[in-house]
Amino acid sequence: MFQGGIWAKLQNVYKWYVLGLVSVGYILGELGHYLIGTTSKVTADDLHYGDKSCMLNATHLTLSQLPVVCEKVNSSETCEALTLNGTRYCEWGYNGLGIDYQILAGPAFMAVFTVVGVILGVVADKYNRARVLAVCTLVFAIAILLMGTVTEYWHLVVLRMIMAAGESGCNPLATGILTDLFPEHQRALVLSIFNWGIYGGYGIAFPVGRYIPDINAWGLSWRVCYYGAGIIGLVIAFFTFLTLREPPRTTIGEEGVGNNKSGDAGLESGKKMPQVTIWHVIAQPRILLLCLAASIRHCGGMCFAYNADLYYRDYFPDVDLGWWLFAVTVGIGSVGVVVGGVVSDKFVAKMGVRSRVLVLALSQLISTLPAFGSVIFGPLWAMITLAISYFFAEMWFGIVFAILVEIVPLSVRSTTVGVFLFVMNNVGGNLPILVDPVSKAIGYREAIMIFYAGFYGISSIMFFLTMFLMDGPVEQKTETPAAKPVGLDNTAFTHDELPIRNGRSLPPAPDTSRL
Repeated sequence: MFQGGIWAKLQNVYKWYVLGLVSVGYILGELGHYLIGTTSKVTADDLHYGDKSCMLNATHLTLSQLPVVCEKVNSSETCEALTLNGTRYCEWGYNGLGIDYQILAGPAFMAVFTVVGVILGVVADKYNRARVLAVCTLVFAIAILLMGTVTEYWHLVVLRMIMAAGESGCNPLATGILTDLFPEHQRALVLSIFNWGIYGGYGIAFPVGRYIPDINAWGLSWRVCYYGAGIIGLVIAFFTFLTLREPPRTTIGEEGVGNNKSGDAGLESGKKMPQVTIWHVIAQPRILLLCLAASIRHCGGMCFAYNADLYYRDYFPDVDLGWWLFAVTVGIGSVGVVVGGVVSDKFVAKMGVRSRVLVLALSQLISTLPAFGSVIFGPLWAMITLAISYFFAEMWFGIVFAILVEIVPLSVRSTTVGVFLFVMNNVGGNLPILVDPVSKAIGYREAIMIFYAGFYGISSIMFFLTMFLMDGPVEQKTETPAAKPVGLDNTAFTHDELPIRNGRSLPPAPDTSRL
């Protein structure tokens, strides 16, 4: 039914429908991923995990009015004795932080996400990607839904691991599908829009995690957030299974023109060679350095993602920044994603794949200084500098994967994306656990500065070095009439037999070894 006339009529818009469908699914997966960061305080209070501290419980007061700031008190007795005009304004309770939270947010999720991601990358190179993606969406949607039912901390840990298993397939599977659907001049933009799902889900988590629990609908508090996201995820899984089809797999980038390097030399133009393995590909210095740079940058982003809401609640408990954070991450971040994709797509024809790496290096360098400002300044300037930083910082993710799929052979493309994500998420996703011990040693703000803004700067340097390992513009094999042998047109290398013109057989081509 879905393979008939309806697809013929919607052929021109189908690829954009696919982009929208997989992007919404990715947003929901990332919403489930990051909800723990914005609901952690109320979740920890319900399930009893993590650290306890003294916190402001009077929203009508500002810090300047308090004789003693709650967060500076380290004992429950002193905390509960603080009063203003005879009224207590502090409470001692779970603050949502601590090593329990950092494990729940990072390693518990990443341990499964990274391993299963590699496995699903291999599966994507061998089986129907559309069907596997539908199953993955169903798995993480069910896990998110069940997270609303937990009664113990370990229940939450197990379900986050199951959710990670489902979500781990979204990126390698959808990246391969979108790469085959869209041409090169749209690829970075398309992958940027798709990978914006990370920041879309993260940004939406701020108002959802901050305000919905306060409504306490049906007496469910924070659980409603997970129920809602899980139900919508089930709907997306249904449409993914019903309407998404497997596109033809195509060669792209360097592989399609024979401009191969360091292990890709065995590829024929327009064909995949089975002797090229994943180990040949990932051993290339440019792949290794790109992966390391992306891992450092990912650590900076994960550090901010896991700690932003808790950080601003801790340092500015009298200021509600929930909608500000939503506007910056979703609004400004989405503009940066699109601009990054458009800019790199415009320059790639002139400078080749190295232009994308240059855009990466410059964008992360520009974002570093305002990233420091978003941690150092007060609420107003923190949001202003965060917006500036986000505009440039969020250019990176889609461009990284546009680079990756253009320098990797078709036969191992999804597997390489899975391995790349495995390394990137293990390094970038687990390093933020160091925020807890470092914050206890030198302070929470200082720890965030190091692992967030500092890692932005380090990644920009590493991306710049990676640029010198990339090829320049690809020379297209266009032939002029004077240069062409008589009657021979093999520009696209698509014909198995040579045509006969003017009653004569074509002379044999002298360079048949490259066909």
